[in-house]
Amino acid sequence: MRPALLGIALLLMTQPANPQSSRPANRLAKETSPYLRQHRHNPVDWYPWGPEALERARQEGKPIFLSIGYAACHWCHVMERESFEDPAIAALLNAAFVNVKVDREERPDLDEIYMTAVQAITGHGGWPMSVFLTPDLKPIYAGTYFPPDERHGLPSFRRVIGHVERFWRERRAEVEKGSAEIAADVRRHLTPALAPGEPQLAHADAAALGSLKRLDPVHGGFGSAPKFPHASELTALLRHHARTGDAESLHAVELTLERMARGGIYDQLGGGFHRYSTDREWLVPHFEKMLYDNAQLARLYTEAWVVTRNPLHQRVARETLEYLLREMQHADGGFFSSQDADSEGEEGRFFVWDRAEVEALCGTDTDLVCRHYGITTGGNWEHRNVLALVKTGDELARERGLDPAEVETRLARARAALLAARTKRPRPATDDKVLAAWNGLAIGAFAAAHQAFGEERWLRAAQRAAGFVLDGMVRDGRLLRSWRDGRARLNAYLEDYAMVAEGLLCLFQSDFDPRWLRAARDLLQVVEARFVDRTDGAFCFTADDHEALLARSKSLSESSTPSGAAVAVQAFLQLAALTGEPRLEAVAARALRGAGQVLQTMPGAAPSLLVALELWRADGREVVLAGNPDDPQVRAMLARVRAAYPPHHVVLLVHAANRKELEELSGVVRGKVALDGKATAYVCRHGACEAPVQDPAALRLR
Repeated sequence: MRPALLGIALLLMTQPANPQSSRPANRLAKETSPYLRQHRHNPVDWYPWGPEALERARQEGKPIFLSIGYAACHWCHVMERESFEDPAIAALLNAAFVNVKVDREERPDLDEIYMTAVQAITGHGGWPMSVFLTPDLKPIYAGTYFPPDERHGLPSFRRVIGHVERFWRERRAEVEKGSAEIAADVRRHLTPALAPGEPQLAHADAAALGSLKRLDPVHGGFGSAPKFPHASELTALLRHHARTGDAESLHAVELTLERMARGGIYDQLGGGFHRYSTDREWLVPHFEKMLYDNAQLARLYTEAWVVTRNPLHQRVARETLEYLLREMQHADGGFFSSQDADSEGEEGRFFVWDRAEVEALCGTDTDLVCRHYGITTGGNWEHRNVLALVKTGDELARERGLDPAEVETRLARARAALLAARTKRPRPATDDKVLAAWNGLAIGAFAAAHQAFGEERWLRAAQRAAGFVLDGMVRDGRLLRSWRDGRARLNAYLEDYAMVAEGLLCLFQSDFDPRWLRAARDLLQVVEARFVDRTDGAFCFTADDHEALLARSKSLSESSTPSGAAVAVQAFLQLAALTGEPRLEAVAARALRGAGQVLQTMPGAAPSLLVALELWRADGREVVLAGNPDDPQVRAMLARVRAAYPPHHVVLLVHAANRKELEELSGVVRGKVALDGKATAYVCRHGACEAPVQDPAALRLR
């Protein structure tokens, strides 16, 4: 630990803090972010991140207290209640600092930079994030949640405030030297000098082996607890199985998907997944629900069904998508960001049950229902019950000698009664801002599920979300990050452009509307012009005209969502195949080669980049179908293409209504016609096509 940090830490263990006077009310009422607005009545003199706050800090020579969180964050709410609503603590903050509140979902650039600093200083991370900065934005001291009084070995927030203020006042030169060193560490971490190399599929093999070594052989997932879904890592394993036939990789995916679907991390009544499990068994979740988790997992379960035809995967994908439609879609089509973990002042209150409640609702079916969901009088979490699928209907039927159909009927009746009763409870708050990147994930999930299961409602949902983003979140050709209450704002990041583009390309291969292909091309043109580092071809997280910050990240690692760089590579490869433009593939290939050393030395940190690598090395095909979309032969051909796995090919359906526009966008479709007026399929590789076929059974993808 650096001397300045050590001095602060020692003082935190020994010295009291002195209260200071209060300042006027904060400015967050003017913001659109629900998270920021939650703090609009705090006595803390909050600023949103922006020129006004940063200039004040520079002019007055005051350090900045930066608090970063998000609306569904349980411990963010706790720290607000305990500290930010406390007039005495607010007075300390107002007197010593310029106080800035940031929604991490709106500003992932700031979140990444300062979370890197938190981890460097403390060895761990999380939210709420509490960072003290010099006026030139370098980290002085950092942590996550601080209690108002000493608790669980943590220093009180009062003392943290007092000692950072004292160090800044009395030992400023020492503090500035230490903060400069931390800032340099952050830059080295986020903007590494990439060592190029030729990516090999052996890197994906090594990552799969690493995942299998970390697999929980009993409950699935990776590691012990807390357990996160790791959708990207599971997708990489599924693709690895498809390429190599490795049975262990498929088993790891199947085991994990089944255990998650049976656990409390999955909402057994309403569908959809909570954020993570606090235990190894997937039983007790952290109850917030995030759009990005549910979009990724719905698509993963869909892909798993394509491979295995396991009905469990189809059911979970279907229920998850229906949850998003029911609870998370704006009337105009965009999808909201998250739902809170708390309601009625308690975490998980909306989702948990007493046995007495179940008995009142289910009557004579109570014992069956309790056995099904693992409900007991004492409860399985804080004297209440998190519902998990402990016994399936078939298992209960065998156990009790009952007709399986009768058991399923009784359980379905009970589920409906429980869900109806739950809807009458006070609901967790919904963060109703619409984020471009996460909507891109949702568009792709609904489009992929439509392709697999043929549900037209899901296609319409994807189309409406895509229209919402393109009509309401693009200004002067540039995508914006966030929308709420009719206002789109903030520069979009690499992940926004990449995930929306990838979602649009998936949607295009569902309805073959040229609008989506054109929009994806336009977004990726901005990526190529604004987000590529000309020195090494790497994708940067922010555009070249973005606000200057401590670092312009080129990080390839990922956690809850795929890295923007990895999705950008996938999108460029798909667009290249769909349009026949080799230059687009070259952009992706240069980025992959630039990441060669990362893929060689720590491939497990970048699973989505491994998915991109598999796509690049797959020698995929361009499939052009020419004919009327309503022709049964066209539909049969399309079904054969969509049943192929892994999805390393692209498909275009050209017909009278879209031919002119498609031929303007794509050289791949030019000259591809329905021979003799009959549905015709062309299977091509980089523009070189096999003999056209008109019998669906003869359509094969190598």
